[in-house]
Amino acid sequence: MSTTADRSQALATLHELSQAVLTISRHLDTGEALRRIVRTARELVGAEYAALGVPDGAGSFARFLVEGVSDEQWAAIGPLPRQHGMLSVMLHDPNPQRLDDITADPRFGWWPKAHPRLTAFLGVPIRDCDEILGALFLGNTSPPGESGGFTEQDEELLTVLAAHAAIALTHARLYERERELAIVAERTRLARELHDAVAQKLFALRLTAEAAGGLVEADPQRVRSHLRQISALAGEAAEELRAAVSELRPAELDEDGLAQAMRKQIDVIDRAHQTSGGPRVTFHEKPISALPPLHEQVVLRVAQEALHNALRHAEAKHIELSLGPLPRGGTVLTVVDDGLGFDVQSGSAERGLGLVSMRERADSVGGRVQVTSVPGQGTTVRLEVPGGRPA
Repeated sequence: MSTTADRSQALATLHELSQAVLTISRHLDTGEALRRIVRTARELVGAEYAALGVPDGAGSFARFLVEGVSDEQWAAIGPLPRQHGMLSVMLHDPNPQRLDDITADPRFGWWPKAHPRLTAFLGVPIRDCDEILGALFLGNTSPPGESGGFTEQDEELLTVLAAHAAIALTHARLYERERELAIVAERTRLARELHDAVAQKLFALRLTAEAAGGLVEADPQRVRSHLRQISALAGEAAEELRAAVSELRPAELDEDGLAQAMRKQIDVIDRAHQTSGGPRVTFHEKPISALPPLHEQVVLRVAQEALHNALRHAEAKHIELSLGPLPRGGTVLTVVDDGLGFDVQSGSAERGLGLVSMRERADSVGGRVQVTSVPGQGTTVRLEVPGGRPA
């Protein structure tokens, strides 16, 4: 017979699980849903480390999110893992795996030198019927070297969470597909209407300019009035163009490709700042494989945002942008400055420097952004996006 304490603990656990499921289900954005799932999994069983992997269908991961590992540790570990050892087991075996020591299991493969030391391990697949959408990986219930392991109750909790996570993830996928279709429809509408909207402003601008030209000698006062109208019309046309174009794929990507588009922009910025005594801005590249168009756009936009931040806030003497391949496929962008640096943990800094926006852009293509900075020691922004084969 269960005691009052047992029943209270069970009710508390059920309440925590219920709140977690409700929270996850409210997040329709896939990236946010995944972050909520892995964070909740770690909290539910008191794990030191937690991760969630979503396969890409090519032997690696489209997304791999971690909790309990700092940006610095994650950078030292290296590129996204491929499917090997227990990572592979969890994406092919529909059954949970609970181990007291993962390294003692014959299916264990290896991990990078900088990888945290794991002993206790709990892996639970996230399934939609027979399809495995991803997997939860939990490591260590207590610091390495101390006794402790995951329990049967932990496994049951994570299995329930994974079942609801599958529903939330499926809904998020459907929502994102609908949103992508809506974006395509909206861009098509913009492309169709942009010419007419701006053409009207430009037509009025031309007529006003012609009228002003005919009055230069006869009525200078009316000319000044026409010139004010021309200025206003030009401003309105520019605003309409800016609002529309900001949501479209940059034309330079289609014309020049990612690396050349970046080089052209950076060369112009460097010359402008050298003339005014500003920082030196340089660009280095190594050959990269072709990326999907949306991935290229994300890389370019994050580079622009990071460079803008460095130019505006860092007071740097040198800003260096680098573009190159990841060892196992994909592309890495780094933006490094030797400026003032800042406290990465400051929420106001994250919002003010657009770090949230950069992370959201990276999430949208299954990538990740890491920002490392120390006051007085500069800042590094590192973006990794999947796609393509190793160069």
